[in-house]
Amino acid sequence: MSIHAKARLPRPRRTLLRLLGPGLVAGAADDDPSGIATYSQAGAQFGYGLLWTVVLTYPFMVAIQVVSARIGRATGAGIVANMRQVFPRWAMAWIVLLVLAANTINIAADLAAMGAALKLVAGGHAALYAVALGAFCAALEVMVPYRRYAPFLKGLTMVLFFYVGTVLSIHLSWGEVVRGALLPQFALNADAIVTVVAVFGTTISPYVFFWQAAEEVEEMKQTPHMRALRDYHAHTAPVLRRIGIDTALGMGFSIAIAACIMITTAATLHQRGIVDIQTSAQAAEALRPLAGEFAFLLFALGILGTGLLAVPVLAGSAAYAVAEAFGWRSSLELKPLEARGFYAIVAGSTLIGALVALSPLDPIKMLFWTAVINGVVAVPVMAVMMRIVSSRKALGDGAAGPALKIGGWAATAVMAIVVVAMLAAWAAG
Repeated sequence: MSIHAKARLPRPRRTLLRLLGPGLVAGAADDDPSGIATYSQAGAQFGYGLLWTVVLTYPFMVAIQVVSARIGRATGAGIVANMRQVFPRWAMAWIVLLVLAANTINIAADLAAMGAALKLVAGGHAALYAVALGAFCAALEVMVPYRRYAPFLKGLTMVLFFYVGTVLSIHLSWGEVVRGALLPQFALNADAIVTVVAVFGTTISPYVFFWQAAEEVEEMKQTPHMRALRDYHAHTAPVLRRIGIDTALGMGFSIAIAACIMITTAATLHQRGIVDIQTSAQAAEALRPLAGEFAFLLFALGILGTGLLAVPVLAGSAAYAVAEAFGWRSSLELKPLEARGFYAIVAGSTLIGALVALSPLDPIKMLFWTAVINGVVAVPVMAVMMRIVSSRKALGDGAAGPALKIGGWAATAVMAIVVVAMLAAWAAG
């Protein structure tokens, strides 16, 4: 490669806004309304006893999300497009189908939670709100090009600060919080194990892998003269550094908000003996008499805001996965007629999710099975991602070094152990 070709790789501007992008949005979208329900249930049922789980997941989240981002940025293609070179066609088809099903169920659960939260705040009909919000999210993702849509998603991440405000508005025993964050304090039974699996399945989710990798590709396409990192033999360090900072901050933001939700419900609901939370909206409603109107309002608005962020990410990640599996054109920057299949998945998964939200299906069961599917699917996907990111032939200078390999394989092993523990608990029960 010529010196001139090397010189065309732009160095990222050293500003915080420039450094934050796909990693921040991926981390924030991980705290969707279904995640809020999982964290709320963990706090309500076990108090501070499971707070250590969100602390433990942080390094694993960072490692595996850096892996996904590197794959996208180094190869110029998403996770599934790279998996096609490794997985048998039938195995990849099953994984993509499970991801599509899990994401659609997750969208349904999120829209139902958003509709219920809006009803708590403004009155009206939760089901109508759910359908209207689903249609709004689908239209926004289909009609608005990526270069205008990305700043909107980045701005929506700020709604998660509502949960920081909720924590600050209640009385806490910080000694108990610190002990819960650093020392496991729970009875080793089936309920606790299943809740731990749900927390891990919520925080380390395949849809977040697919989204961050795909958005690294989108960001690359929006930068003049930028190409996949494997096409360069020098000057990749600034890009990899930007990915590391973006991901570490994004996942840190995600974990901090998850901890705030768990702390809030532990300090209020658990302390008053309310240990069974079915949905995130129920958690918000239960907070009203215990923590006051202000805490209730912050919690409810947070559900609505995080849903507006998470639903497009869920639909988009499913669309990227399906489109890459079939070799379709896939980009949020393309017009609808230029990527019919891709946008059909975006709109279809969102609108089907809205219809499911209208059904009599139990929301807590939808959330539970989504977390379980995510946990099971994550293990083979993570293993293949580690195989891809370790290949210098596939990624060039973007390939993982020893530290990232250790972190990524450790995350994969932890997820496998958690899933095996869940299956064993079911068998025993």
